[in-house]
Amino acid sequence: MGIEIERKFLVDHKKWDQLNKTEGNHYRQGYLLSNSEQTVRVRISDKQGFLNLKSKKSQVSRSEYEYEIPLEDGIEILNAFTKNGTEKIRYRIPFAGKTWEVDVFLGDNAGLIVAEIELNSETENFEKPGWVSKEVTDDGRYTNASLSIYPFKEWGV
Repeated sequence: MGIEIERKFLVDHKKWDQLNKTEGNHYRQGYLLSNSEQTVRVRISDKQGFLNLKSKKSQVSRSEYEYEIPLEDGIEILNAFTKNGTEKIRYRIPFAGKTWEVDVFLGDNAGLIVAEIELNSETENFEKPGWVSKEVTDDGRYTNASLSIYPFKEWGV
């Protein structure tokens, strides 16, 4: 069993646009199960498919299982078994010995950019890059599962 310890932040759009970054990966994902305690998700990129299961342990920690599946299976599962999902470009940005995963959302969540950092413990100290702004770890609206049901465009921000 894997444990994911993750904190989530909004990204300053102007600073992000000025950042020199590598090419991102396009992801499409949908949910087979989604509630406040558990998710079962299928995700595809241009080359791979994944099945991912998470269960909440605390506000920042979750049990996580992820398995690679054939891309064709992932596409079929997304199309046949999921009603809600998200689409995004994910960038992996190294900073101060950590890798930040930055999701630039598309579709109904366009305009939202969220950065995540995985930690080794819930109390681990880390340095934030200048393009990271407000922490939203405790705000459930920013989970991908929630965004798949209640997209950013409907927030009235």
